[in-house]
Amino acid sequence: MIVSSVRITPIAFRDPPLLNASGIHEPYALRSIIEVVTSEGVTGLGETYGDAPVLNALQAIAEHLAGLTVYDLNGLRAIVTRIIAGLPAPAAGALLAPGSQPAKLVANCFSAFEVAFLDAQARLAGLPLHALLGGAVRYEVPFSAYLFFKYARHIEPEQTPDAWGEALTPAQIVDQARRMIELHGFGSIKLKAGTLAPDIEVAAIEALANAFPGVPLRIDPNAAWSMDTALRCADRLGPLIEYYEDPVDGLPAMAELHRRSGLPLATNMVVTSFEQFRTSIALDAVQIVLSDHHYWGGLRESQALGVMCRTFDLGLSMHSNSHLGISLMAMAHLAAATPNLTYACDTHYPWVEEDDEVICGGKREITGGCVRLDDSPGLGVKLDPDRLARAHEAFLGTSIRTRDDEGQMRKYQREYRALRPRY
Repeated sequence: MIVSSVRITPIAFRDPPLLNASGIHEPYALRSIIEVVTSEGVTGLGETYGDAPVLNALQAIAEHLAGLTVYDLNGLRAIVTRIIAGLPAPAAGALLAPGSQPAKLVANCFSAFEVAFLDAQARLAGLPLHALLGGAVRYEVPFSAYLFFKYARHIEPEQTPDAWGEALTPAQIVDQARRMIELHGFGSIKLKAGTLAPDIEVAAIEALANAFPGVPLRIDPNAAWSMDTALRCADRLGPLIEYYEDPVDGLPAMAELHRRSGLPLATNMVVTSFEQFRTSIALDAVQIVLSDHHYWGGLRESQALGVMCRTFDLGLSMHSNSHLGISLMAMAHLAAATPNLTYACDTHYPWVEEDDEVICGGKREITGGCVRLDDSPGLGVKLDPDRLARAHEAFLGTSIRTRDDEGQMRKYQREYRALRPRY
């Protein structure tokens, strides 16, 4: 149960040219894979962001974990806090990625190691991770089809078109949804917005409603819309969506929009800490919180968020960033053990290429719209050394070290700026 060694492996995997309110995804997404090896030879796994500030902090922390028991999460937190306090303050990262903001560095790093410690605990006990979180209330965890407007290929000449093709019109978004549902059986749909003219994006929701009657729909403009635009679009969207995610910027604006539109508002942008949660309650700004253990400070803190949502009668779902199977399984175990997480979770996982996964057996299946859990010990996945080595080689082969969707978009549009609001 004593930590004998820790390995941090930076990796990169292919990312399609997905559009968002900050710009466009770069050709590669970065992640960090954590291996915590115990004195018994059991290895606990974690996965988190791979941006340079996070990677540097993870590597600094890893040097101080040997000798700690995997049950000492308070000791882990103390080490993480102390080491990060001694590091140079990082610059702010991607605008739309709360986990890349400097204020989240302690939460990010603690979460990454906490998942690995809990995975090791569960493996040592011969139990699934959800058993350590209170037990599964569901073994089938529903996820939502996550649709993006996108280009057919990245602008770099060495990059080739991906299998999903272009999606810049409502009809192409419907085709994207149909393929994703055929592949994975999703029972709900989310559209990333804030990229094209709002009328096009609302028309895409209307087209989805016509193509998939009765399927719950969501739209996420990532605060790219003004109040006037959000209210105008609300008139058309209201009868079609289960919630309206971050259409405007800031808690006061969200509160005003909810008051004037009556629509339930969701967020992963303006409630990302318990301090913001308290302010949101006072304003009645948000009705559904999208949790994310990566930047909320781990699985246990995310469960505390669930309790707070239950206390104040708020809905609860789960945010996603570009990720691989270790994060997917951590999300699934957490969702399985959180009774009031009743909305299907977000995930970018269908956008991951099979060859880029680092766990044994390749990508975990999403069938019937769900990740299915069993009672395998820990997270229920193991690292494939060859796959991990290939992903690390991809990291070494790319110059990307910090996510920059805005900078990437300027390769397409020289004068592009990630404005908030844009429309």
